[in-house]
Amino acid sequence: MSGALGDLIAALPDGTVVTDPDVLGSYRHDRAFDPGAGTPLAVVRPRATEHVQAALRWASTHKVAVVPRGMGTGLSGGASALDGAIVLTTEKMREITVDPVTRTAVVQPGLLNAEVKKAVAEYGLWYPPDPSSFEICSIGGNVATNAGGLCCVKYGVTTDYVLGLEVVLADGTAVRLGGPRLKDVAGLSLTKLFVGSEGTLGVVTEATLKLLPAQPAACTVVASFGSVEAAARAVVAITGKIRPSMLEFMDAVAINAVEDKLKMGLDRGAAAMLVAASDARGPAGHSDAQFMADVFTEHGAAEVFSTSDPEEGEAFVAARRFCIPAVELKGSLLLEDVGVPLPALADLVGGIAKIAANHELLISVIAHAGDGNTHPLIVYDPADAAMTERAHLAFGEIMDLAVGLGGTITGEHGVGRLKRPWLAGQIGPEAMELNRRIKQALDPDNILNPGAAF
Repeated sequence: MSGALGDLIAALPDGTVVTDPDVLGSYRHDRAFDPGAGTPLAVVRPRATEHVQAALRWASTHKVAVVPRGMGTGLSGGASALDGAIVLTTEKMREITVDPVTRTAVVQPGLLNAEVKKAVAEYGLWYPPDPSSFEICSIGGNVATNAGGLCCVKYGVTTDYVLGLEVVLADGTAVRLGGPRLKDVAGLSLTKLFVGSEGTLGVVTEATLKLLPAQPAACTVVASFGSVEAAARAVVAITGKIRPSMLEFMDAVAINAVEDKLKMGLDRGAAAMLVAASDARGPAGHSDAQFMADVFTEHGAAEVFSTSDPEEGEAFVAARRFCIPAVELKGSLLLEDVGVPLPALADLVGGIAKIAANHELLISVIAHAGDGNTHPLIVYDPADAAMTERAHLAFGEIMDLAVGLGGTITGEHGVGRLKRPWLAGQIGPEAMELNRRIKQALDPDNILNPGAAF
């Protein structure tokens, strides 16, 4: 294969194909740190669609697996390298064009989510999807996983803002799907098919994104609770009446881990904390904030704090975003992404606590509570074989619990390689077979991210 690799190197601009062992090592893992990650044959760093086409034509001819990759911030092992494969990273594809008239942006996949937000803000526009990693994750990765974030409760996830795509298929064919039109029902909804496909059906080389007018300043309400159940009931009470722009949950472990580092004066004795916001324009925003504060009080909140000051509000949002790195300071993490219907939120969190106790593990739960999407963080020491085994057992039991409550094994991170064994149990054999048939139709040789999702 080393001889054949010369053909790929010759077909692409100098420096596009990298074989340096030290560089290859840095592309083995994504943020999930899958212990089964392999060592790639080469890393390909294209700058244009035609470079991706050339790489996939070569891979298709030689039946070499291709692992598409953004910035490597994924949390489900979807960009874990495979032995002898090509890692195709879109990090060098960074062009953007903003059209303020149609309120759209045409974006190459290597731009960071934060960079897109900044670029469109110059036109008084806003790109809503906001994963906690928005400062370091790429738009291509967001599209591949159908990423969400803190504002999903009101504004939805990535698929709600993707109007069109350019995608390169396994055989090197480039296709354009959709475009800068708010209404378009011509043909099957193929654009939506590729959003969230985790690089298994094609490589996204361009996305046309829908933009909104700049987000108004938000009113923020923060409350601490003596029980997780009380906080969960407050969430259901709020979402049954209004749609806040944010409704986030932190458990006691997360609260204390964040307070250890940020020294914000968070209530260390609280069992749970909710961070809520309303960006409704005019008096409605203050009315929503007062409503949420009243609900928190009615559900037994020990402390309720409201502010319309953007900097104060952002400080609490930053605290919520910092939860994962803060808890990670306690040990290595197995990070979950399970979601349930809102009425089952308390049962999910309570069930996770029982799983943690049964396996003698520390499991912190943070959540996009407003849409029922939780992130249980299983803390363990990978050098301790017995603890590692218990952690992986808990990982599976949490997914089984979520599915048993009518939920999902992934709300926004994707299936990747780490959750693949549980996918069929959620969607059922008929839907699983349909997934495989679509994969077979678009990638008959199974060269695109084999082992991820399916």
